[in-house]
Amino acid sequence: MLRHQTQLFWLGVVLLFMLICLSLATGAGVYGGREVAGFLLGDPALMADQKLAMIIHTLRLPRTLCALVVGVCLALAASMLQSATRNPLAEPGLLGVNAGAVFALVIGLTYFGVESAYGYLLWSGMGALLGNLIVLGLGLMVGRSNPLKLILVGVALSATFGGLSNFLLLSNKVVLEQFRFWNLGSLAASDLDAVLTVVPFALAGLLLTLALCRQLTLMQMGDNQAQALGIRPTRVRIGVLLAATLFTACAIAIAGPIGFVGFLAAYCARLVEPVRLAIQVRFSALFGVLFLLGADILARWLIQPFELPNGVLLALIGAPVLIMVVRSGGFRSLLAVK
Repeated sequence: MLRHQTQLFWLGVVLLFMLICLSLATGAGVYGGREVAGFLLGDPALMADQKLAMIIHTLRLPRTLCALVVGVCLALAASMLQSATRNPLAEPGLLGVNAGAVFALVIGLTYFGVESAYGYLLWSGMGALLGNLIVLGLGLMVGRSNPLKLILVGVALSATFGGLSNFLLLSNKVVLEQFRFWNLGSLAASDLDAVLTVVPFALAGLLLTLALCRQLTLMQMGDNQAQALGIRPTRVRIGVLLAATLFTACAIAIAGPIGFVGFLAAYCARLVEPVRLAIQVRFSALFGVLFLLGADILARWLIQPFELPNGVLLALIGAPVLIMVVRSGGFRSLLAVK
């Protein structure tokens, strides 16, 4: 099993490298893979092309890096929430955490004139913290006994936060114009400075995730058994809360509320390794980047010279998968893991 997992992981890494190259070569305009490769390899004629340099440095490279960061963040946030709530359908977008982050950010935009990447990160982080507190609390009550109940709670949270956000936006047309496209979830407006701003916080969440993997794996047996082994469930769940909040805030701040990436990535990772969380998070991060980067490439290619918001395209893919999993009862095999 371990050998097959290793082979699958490195196959995914090779595919990721290919998608990164394809992402740098894809976009509106006349510059394709040959020109981009020549520029990156140091061709003097192509490096002297200022328009090509602008496209790579300000458009395609930041967008590709943004996809890498956001894909990892959304996937790991979902993996942590699934483990803490013992609910394999848990995901920030489905549980209303994204909507809470958006609501807090709308407050910051409307009343505090937030403009910087740090401002986006701070306000979305406060909203994500509120959403995660609600999700973890309710997850302890209903997540294990009935995974679909927690999803229904998430739908209610999303509707509530969404309604409040719309109420504030309709009272401020300037903020509404600033917010409208971003709210669909897109990497089109990726900015290198914003990506670099959130990277330290994403790394902090990653380190916290790695530190919690062993404890969370043992907690799948139940809190009583975990306590007998020296694990403190409350402390672990606080760590999960912090990690999931950091991941969600980083993703929302630079790309908007992109849904289904975390669900798809974490679900596939559980299929590869249903027990050991340390291996799950490795595959979850890899799948998250592959799904988001692949969707972003399709979004730029399908209707050139225009493009689709990433959130819309992923919803078209993720929603049918979620329905299929629920109808087939595919989550029950995962719940059987004690």
